[in-house]
Amino acid sequence: MNDNLEKTTSPEKLWKSCLLYIKDKISDQAFQTWFSGILISSVSNDELVIQVPNKFHFEWLESKYRLLIDDAVKKVFSKPLVINYSVVISKKNTADIPNINDKVPLTKNYHNKSSLNKSYTFENFIEGKGNQMAKAAALSISENFGSSPFNPLLIYSHTGLGKTHLLQAIGNYIIKKRNSLKITYLTSEKFMHDFIKSIQENKTTDFANLYRKSDLLLIDDVQFFEGKEQTQEQFFHLFNDLYQKGKHIVLTMDRHPNELKGIKERLISRFKSGLTVDIHPPDLETRIAILMKKADVENLDIPYSVTEFLASSIRGNVRDLEGALTRVLAISTLSKRDVNLTLVKEVIKDILGNDAFKEITTDRVITFVSKFGKVSEKSITGKGRKKDVVLARQIAMYLSREFTGNTLSKIGLHFGKRDHSTVIHACNLIEQKIKTNNAFKNKINKLIFDIENINLER
Repeated sequence: MNDNLEKTTSPEKLWKSCLLYIKDKISDQAFQTWFSGILISSVSNDELVIQVPNKFHFEWLESKYRLLIDDAVKKVFSKPLVINYSVVISKKNTADIPNINDKVPLTKNYHNKSSLNKSYTFENFIEGKGNQMAKAAALSISENFGSSPFNPLLIYSHTGLGKTHLLQAIGNYIIKKRNSLKITYLTSEKFMHDFIKSIQENKTTDFANLYRKSDLLLIDDVQFFEGKEQTQEQFFHLFNDLYQKGKHIVLTMDRHPNELKGIKERLISRFKSGLTVDIHPPDLETRIAILMKKADVENLDIPYSVTEFLASSIRGNVRDLEGALTRVLAISTLSKRDVNLTLVKEVIKDILGNDAFKEITTDRVITFVSKFGKVSEKSITGKGRKKDVVLARQIAMYLSREFTGNTLSKIGLHFGKRDHSTVIHACNLIEQKIKTNNAFKNKINKLIFDIENINLER
């Protein structure tokens, strides 16, 4: 765009051109969720300020779409501009949401307080790289209830990584701040059993009306709906009714919705119509923080060496990690033994069996990548240049860097004596692919989980 045209065209029209460029590059769903409500705040010779509804929206755009925004701006303005953000909380759709200080009539709350674990709060949820986005999304919905665009919110991960904690944290937050709202929390299994009971008692209308009173619906472990056609049909109509009324829906499941089997496509489409975020297994620092937090809550004095050893030995599952600490403390109390490394090693060996104390080596990584990529281990460390072999080799280099702590030069020696620059290039390529390809990212996360948890001897 030339300077004269830029001067005669309003900033709003220029931004609209940017949006048209962006819309052509991403899915309609992604555009509707992240860009349809974004406005331009100001533009100068070297800076463009765009207006977003909340901090989480800004963080998501920065992490997922910054390069695309830069490309659009450069194309429309014929030069690169510094992109900055102005956070302006929208008042739209908040008129019917009572302020926490407003006087509201006392009505019977629909939420079952006993079904929510009060210990599941945002304050005691340990944040790390693997769950940062999921926590931010859950907190954003809670803080901007009634105006958040992330509806439904779907959180998925392997078991024991904090999905249920975040789901219930949303419910506990809303109960505390918006006590007049009707909140429903239950598992998908409980939903199915309630539905079956309503059929047996000829009360399906009462069942439907009960759930449709919800202002916030929290459903845990949605994958349980697989193969349950009548339950799916009932939930489909409930989902549509709540969504059309502007009510919020938050779901969890143990895999990406695209991987669900035996669930109708129209329901999967509803699941994916809002924001989908995943939780990765916690890194070492996060695992240590989780154990230290639990020890602090229980008012326990545990040596750091014990905490670090536990966190290093149990990698994949927060629930197992906390369970191991509980077991250590129970044995210590019952047998009147000190909590030390000797005791911890005994407990770890009982839990992990033959997997106890196995270090994740480059050889182990190569073995799993070989199975993952369906190429031989010899080809991964060899000189072959076939596309599938090269990709497997790059993945193995990337995961070797993540797991082993070896220098890049040492990693390169495992792969045909390649130099460190080759390893850097491979890692950069895989990191970029993870950022831009969700299907690939999910496969890598599954591979990481297998490397950390599967016993090769079985």
